[in-house]
Amino acid sequence: MFPFQRPRRLRKNETIRRMVRETSVSPDDFIYPLFATYGKNTRKEIKSMPGCFQESADRIVKHAKEVHSLGIPAVLLFGIPEHKDEIGSGAYDPKGVVQKAVRAIKDKVPGLYVITDVCMCEYTSHGHCGFIEDGDVKNDPTLDLLAAEALSHAKAGADMVAPSDMMDGRVEAIRIALDEEGFTETPIMSYAAKYASAFYGPFREAAESTPAFGDRRSYQMDPANRREALKEVALDIDEGADIVMVKPAMSYLDIISDIRENFDLPVAAYNVSGEYSLIKAAAKLGWIDEKRAMMEVLTSIKRAGADLILTYFAKEAAKILNK
Repeated sequence: MFPFQRPRRLRKNETIRRMVRETSVSPDDFIYPLFATYGKNTRKEIKSMPGCFQESADRIVKHAKEVHSLGIPAVLLFGIPEHKDEIGSGAYDPKGVVQKAVRAIKDKVPGLYVITDVCMCEYTSHGHCGFIEDGDVKNDPTLDLLAAEALSHAKAGADMVAPSDMMDGRVEAIRIALDEEGFTETPIMSYAAKYASAFYGPFREAAESTPAFGDRRSYQMDPANRREALKEVALDIDEGADIVMVKPAMSYLDIISDIRENFDLPVAAYNVSGEYSLIKAAAKLGWIDEKRAMMEVLTSIKRAGADLILTYFAKEAAKILNK
């Protein structure tokens, strides 16, 4: 009769596996990133991110309709302006690329929830996430720029703003700016634990935001640090964050789990460009099953404790899950 306990009994076929499955992934969990650029009828594929595009407002609306039709509830907008300068003025220009895209999406796809990335790196000529003085990113002068950017997004109709810069105090600065202008109901999703990761490579092509000098390790977190993430999250919650995010996701599942165990706010995780492109490249070479690898990764992020997953796989995964 040995063995008496046989866990395989509950793995016999797909029906019983589905019945006892501990973690489920749904299109409701997804936020799909989009890249808004200038011009008209523009749709430029990002070479290092197959299936992803830089799109002008008229084209991004069509893309947004597709996303909404798949049951994906939200998009996250990044901007690629026509001109960049030292202070990233395009970030808070009322007629900027993100502001224009927000208005277009909310007009044509009102049921889609629009979140905007709040950062300076896509808009500055030097590619860093803040105000530069003597070759260094200055924290406090950057806060005013971020607050102005977030406020401009809210005025354009954004449902939520998401600061990704990792400046100290930026959540509070944005919360105050929004509240003073009457946007007390606009939530903030903070990139609370954003690491200085090698997995951002393809995104820098997508957002045209490679730093002109140095790197971002003086403001993004050291990948070796775990306890510090809890400190960063606690600070952002105290400053008024409504949702906290971990970025990247795959190499930081322990961080997602720690935050889920220690805080009650919704936890988001960003399945970043490098994680996406690795699977795409390996699948193209025939080394892995792309669909299975994709779903395994997304399930692992959810299993670690994420409530929301920002992922470039959202559309492909939703098509599988909707069958």
